[in-house]
Amino acid sequence: MNREELKKKIRGTPVTLPTPFDSNMNVDFPVLADTTRWWVEQGLGTDETPLKTSAAMGEGPDISDDEWPHILRTVVNAAGPGKNVICGLKAKNTLHTIEDAKKAQDLGANGLQIDLPFFHHAQQDDNVRHFSDISDAIDIGIMIYNTYWFCKTPAQEYMTAESMLRLKDAEHLIAIKWNVPEGEDYDQMKQFSHIFNVIDNGGPRVRCFKNGGVGYISSLIAVYPPHDLKMLPLLQQGKYEQFDAEQKRVQDALAPWMAKTGAVSGGYRQGKAMMAALGHPVGPTRPPTLPCTDEDIAEVREIMVGLGWIK
Repeated sequence: MNREELKKKIRGTPVTLPTPFDSNMNVDFPVLADTTRWWVEQGLGTDETPLKTSAAMGEGPDISDDEWPHILRTVVNAAGPGKNVICGLKAKNTLHTIEDAKKAQDLGANGLQIDLPFFHHAQQDDNVRHFSDISDAIDIGIMIYNTYWFCKTPAQEYMTAESMLRLKDAEHLIAIKWNVPEGEDYDQMKQFSHIFNVIDNGGPRVRCFKNGGVGYISSLIAVYPPHDLKMLPLLQQGKYEQFDAEQKRVQDALAPWMAKTGAVSGGYRQGKAMMAALGHPVGPTRPPTLPCTDEDIAEVREIMVGLGWIK
């Protein structure tokens, strides 16, 4: 497929799937399959809500090279024909990333999320070569995870607008998760948003869409799909005041609990706690992250009752 066809596969609100673990910290594949079927029943797995495996919010850094292909295969099979599944790949050298990309493609992924090669303290020329070479080696689409916060010198090494424009001929490079370091201009995305799909990653969502963006990252869509299935159309239709009001309502309700639980341990423990509160437990988090307590789960359940997410 060409870029315009591939761009249809990574847009909207990608759904980062939490990875279920059992009490022995092994991947719980039966729970993953059951929960995948539930996500599909909720309306996820479309071109605007691709199911994304082994990414950061799914504890991707904690998943081994032996595990992630089985996770991807399980989700592809459980989601069923015609559902859109993409795969997150960890930061590695270009040759190893190409091997992983081909493996994910063979296992049925429609697209990939690929980190910057931040372990290599890559310069802009390195970033361009990295993604150009991967694009040339595969047939599915690539979304750059623009992880400037992992770089040695963020203002120098994150994917700049200039570098994105240099990648305009990399046919399988179709999207970027966009945010910028403090002091940099978020609106640089306007230089390339007509070429690549821009997915806001923790920045101003309304501003992203006004600049030509087509999606945003949500930590809630895997937890309570109806919320973002309602929110995305508001942005697409330019109903920005309604979007901001609902976003503020939810953020104000959850922020104190998120801050309190986030101060105890890092990682992505809160998403698993919210899944448990809603009746879809996906097990503990792998060390060093601590799982949320039963009290944390009960507290967030009451918050979600107040939001109208639980009857």
